[in-house]
Amino acid sequence: MQTLYHLWLSPFCRKVRVVLQEKKIDFDLRTENVWERRKEFLALNPVGEVPVLVEPGGAALSGSTVICEFLDEVHVDPPLLGRHPLERAEVRRLVDWFDRKFNSEVTENLVGEKVMKRFLGLGAPDSKAIRAGHVNIHMHLEYISYLIERRKWLSGNEMTLADIAAAAHISTVDYLGDVPWEGHPTARDWYARIKSRPSFRSVLADNIPGAPPAKHYANLDF
Repeated sequence: MQTLYHLWLSPFCRKVRVVLQEKKIDFDLRTENVWERRKEFLALNPVGEVPVLVEPGGAALSGSTVICEFLDEVHVDPPLLGRHPLERAEVRRLVDWFDRKFNSEVTENLVGEKVMKRFLGLGAPDSKAIRAGHVNIHMHLEYISYLIERRKWLSGNEMTLADIAAAAHISTVDYLGDVPWEGHPTARDWYARIKSRPSFRSVLADNIPGAPPAKHYANLDF
């Protein structure tokens, strides 16, 4: 059985968790407090970051996109990277969009400031960063709406890693109740489809001690 080292509100870890569930792969989930810098964990990933997936034979894979692409190669059903080169290129473009642009403009400014700073002991939240996150998220929700108005899913006619990456980031912000769904019904309907998938149930069941989710977080009708 695979072992996944993760943190609860890491969108990168959530992305891997959903892929594992979509592939119907059994795995053991272990929380890793990366700030403790455990020697045993650093031996698996000297960078000291999650997610890390340890294969049954002991091989350790790190980095969410590396892990997800590995899983898609080894467990081909369902294909989450697309079936043809141009499809895969579009999936990778969108995964990069959410893992870099959304992460830096929204996730870090909201989840990072409101929650992760407290766990890491990095001081008080930066109110300017939080305000920026609240402003920036509108553009990203508009982009999701733009794509969904032209496609069934973000990258095309099938759900792919692009949808999983986007939903992983949005779910962490939604955990805090900071997604302005009322102004973005198309993006909300797309996210409702993701939330309704069995692979997302464990993510919606997350409940961090001392930081409970928003009341609507696990509701499919929100």
